[in-house]
Amino acid sequence: MNASLHFCALLARAAIGALWLAGCALPAHLPPPVARLGASEVGLPTDAAVTPVEQDWWRIFSDPALDALVGKAVKDNPSLAIADARLRRANAIAERVDAEDWPQITARFDDTRQRFPEHALFPPTIGGTTQNLATTQLAMNWELDFFGRNRAALDAALGTARAAQADASMARLLLSAQVVRTYVQLARLVALREVAERSLSQRSEVLALVQRRTGAGLDTAVELQQAAGAIPDGRQSIEVIDEQIAARRHALAALTVQPAAALASLQPHIAQLQPQPLPASVPADLLGRRADIDAARQRAEAAMRDLDVAHADFYPSVNLVAFAGFNALGLDRLFENGSRSIGAGPAVRLPIFDAGRLRASQRARAADLDAAIAAYNGTVLEAVRDASDQISALQSVDRQREEQTRAQAFAERAYRLAVQRYDAGLGSYLVVLTAESSVLAQRRARAELQARALDCQAELMRSLGGGYVAAVAMAPVR
Repeated sequence: MNASLHFCALLARAAIGALWLAGCALPAHLPPPVARLGASEVGLPTDAAVTPVEQDWWRIFSDPALDALVGKAVKDNPSLAIADARLRRANAIAERVDAEDWPQITARFDDTRQRFPEHALFPPTIGGTTQNLATTQLAMNWELDFFGRNRAALDAALGTARAAQADASMARLLLSAQVVRTYVQLARLVALREVAERSLSQRSEVLALVQRRTGAGLDTAVELQQAAGAIPDGRQSIEVIDEQIAARRHALAALTVQPAAALASLQPHIAQLQPQPLPASVPADLLGRRADIDAARQRAEAAMRDLDVAHADFYPSVNLVAFAGFNALGLDRLFENGSRSIGAGPAVRLPIFDAGRLRASQRARAADLDAAIAAYNGTVLEAVRDASDQISALQSVDRQREEQTRAQAFAERAYRLAVQRYDAGLGSYLVVLTAESSVLAQRRARAELQARALDCQAELMRSLGGGYVAAVAMAPVR
């Protein structure tokens, strides 16, 4: 008898093995995945060493008012609350997936009032009667992760959570950069208003000079009208700048979650905001400094793990099932010894034929992985271009500022000489107007270039990651 049972067991195992080899669903043959770009492939020099950007990078401008505005924005702005909510959701999903790897225990109690039919499989003492069918039970189900499916699913969820965390850091960086750039724009307009006020004062002085010369018969009414017409033109220019200043203050108030009139007295001075030294080239570790690159990397990592989950679906799933409780007809006998119910054992499920569902799911996950790696490559290329643009722009602005300083010095001297010659009757008023236009253009150019340098500095800090450091490196593609 024992030999017969042993032979039957061997036959059953052989049959199961044959089904596994010949009839079960097998993974699809997938093409090679998309290759990831490295630092050398996008032209990042491996010997470029740059001092890491501080997380509170805006403090390099040494402006307490700016520090306070950015601090309030990153604390109260609703856009960061949205990013934080997405991060909490991703973390909650990761916790839920992690729970799948642990035993699940449930408690059950049923009490059903039921009539049992006479013509079914019930004895006469039960058939035709109405009784309570009661059950109380504790049940456990534990999936044993022999093939790593749950581990891969957890890694995918954690990768998604890390990507959400990087997205939240990127949102913080973009918001702080927007506040700094708006503040710089406001400082630029304040500087342009100072130029306009100084020009209006000079025009008033020239008007007084023309009036004296006209009274002395040295000038005609034409020069007097030209000088007088420059005054309202200068006032109109100041009004235009005031309108723009108000708009920038309102923008800053919105970014920092304050009433529109809260910053009505804010007067930043552009001369106090000096740009810092800049790197000569894009650092090689840029790929680990930017939150958007890290987010793309984490999403590619999560896609890899999702592909592992799809691959594990082809293998058997093994569950350990156990239960204990009571089951009886009538609540009065529910907890008697004869109502006890207990059981335990494994449950194994193996996909045999699914009409290609698992293969289609595997191919879809492989396509998701390729898309995620391609998105990562695109983010890397854009990041390198972005940082290179900002460095080139700052270098160009520095050279422009040197040339503009020399040009302004010449224009200021030419204007003073033109006024002196006109006052002495050696030159015409047209020469004064021409010299004044040149001076105004150079003063505006100085303020514009100062603001441009500061704006490029803020954009460079953003393009270099704003102090972000990637926590987890990307695993190699299988």
